[in-house]
Amino acid sequence: MDESDYIIVGAGSAGCVLAERLSASGRHRVTLIEAGGSDRRFYVHLPLGYGKLFYDPAVNWMYRAEPDPGLAGNADHWPRGRILGGSSSINAMVWIRGHRADYDEWGQAAPGWGWDDCLGAYRQIEDNEAGADDWRGQGGPLFISANRQGLHPLVHDYIAACGQAGLPETRDFNGASQEGAGVYQMTIKGARRNSTARAFLRPAMKRPNLRVVTHAQVTRVLVEAGRAVGVELRRGGRVEVLRARREVILSGGAVNSPQLLQLSGIGPGALLQGLGLPVLVDNPNVGAHLSDHQGINYTWSMRVPTYNDVLRPWWGKAWAGLQYLLGGRGPLAKSINHAGGFFRTDPALDRPNMQLYMQAFSTLIPRNGERPILSPDPWSGLSLGLSNCRPTSRGEIRLVSPDPLAHPRITANAFATAHDVAEMLAAVKMLRHIAAQPAMARLIREELRPGPEVVSDEDLIADFRARSGTVYHPSCTCRMGSDPATSVLDPRLRVRGVEGLRVIDASSFPNIIAGNTNAPAILMGWRGAAMVLEDAP
Repeated sequence: MDESDYIIVGAGSAGCVLAERLSASGRHRVTLIEAGGSDRRFYVHLPLGYGKLFYDPAVNWMYRAEPDPGLAGNADHWPRGRILGGSSSINAMVWIRGHRADYDEWGQAAPGWGWDDCLGAYRQIEDNEAGADDWRGQGGPLFISANRQGLHPLVHDYIAACGQAGLPETRDFNGASQEGAGVYQMTIKGARRNSTARAFLRPAMKRPNLRVVTHAQVTRVLVEAGRAVGVELRRGGRVEVLRARREVILSGGAVNSPQLLQLSGIGPGALLQGLGLPVLVDNPNVGAHLSDHQGINYTWSMRVPTYNDVLRPWWGKAWAGLQYLLGGRGPLAKSINHAGGFFRTDPALDRPNMQLYMQAFSTLIPRNGERPILSPDPWSGLSLGLSNCRPTSRGEIRLVSPDPLAHPRITANAFATAHDVAEMLAAVKMLRHIAAQPAMARLIREELRPGPEVVSDEDLIADFRARSGTVYHPSCTCRMGSDPATSVLDPRLRVRGVEGLRVIDASSFPNIIAGNTNAPAILMGWRGAAMVLEDAP
């Protein structure tokens, strides 16, 4: 019988970190299982190439959420990484940890996860190009680009306009203050995407005690006498069993991890019984508490050139390609989100509740009725986007079939609370306020979306319901906490009711973080690995 000390299911943002940390001493045999394949693909490593991965089933689970009343009945596209590196191999590469108060709330829900507990781990993880200080780390395994060179000229106008709108420049969103406007740090190294597969897994794969199994989908966790002892998987048309001497760790993310727990008999009892699955642990929190950030873009045509003028014509694409291939420069060497920011819709709030995204680029012309990511419009366009940082709406992940290869039902439940609607209404007005400032207004030709005719609160709400969608930060579906009545995991990420089983990924978050979720998912892998080793017999 094939055995390892630790089996990790999912080679994503957390899973790759876990594999590196658990195998580092050489004392433990570690097996990492990934449903997708290798990350050695050109468009994965090309920073702006993530637009080509948005609808690519070779690297992407291609999930689709249920039609959502909060999104005017739209069924949202949910890309999630199905590849070494997981979603860190297909995301927009923005490095945001979240507000320190978010972590203090984590610490209240799950002792040991407060800001003071997590800051040191972040500083160990990072090799920040901007250098070390009280917040940033240097010398760690993950290089973080300061992203100060080669920015589109409109970035400076955007930051100036934000200042005129009352939102001053912030040099480091991961530093002393998150609030303000500025340039985003990126997980890019040497003009290539710096996914967790590149930064953590590839170096670790040289170790003889780490085995990486690709193109293998785990179908259930094997539980004997109340303890996880291995997994069943499908690979190449065969069903195989791998056993774990110490622990099985799920790192499939906010969709796959609760799906696999439910397939293994851990979840809402009535649902599992209705599907003919045995109920090992009846816990309705498995797949519940789904939290996600919802975003929207406002778009203008400009009097000055934007990336549309470069990336739309064939000769512009050729020039951008030469810039990248000959010197690692130009628009292809970066994410499209050069800059952004955080602001409060109400000055009485104690921290920002909205995130900004600045793109010297626009994509209004649809492709196959879906939201495009890299189809530039045939005019000079600019988009300012935002997403809510701390929504109160909650969705769920639920099995619809006992077939482990069938996608689960994703109910996002966006804008389901009056709170979320009211704060988004205030937020979209801020986008127009920024665009109306002299630094931006002089460069704008006209507003294209939603258009100057959309003015009333009723029309603004109807517009953001119709045009908003996920910004790809699902989390909390296997949340940890001290209260068994509201959580799946204890504060050490152990599944309640089953020995030897943990979930370590974004599904483990007690609450959603204010900002992009790749950094806290990596944090989960780093600190989770330490807990696994500390708890080892």
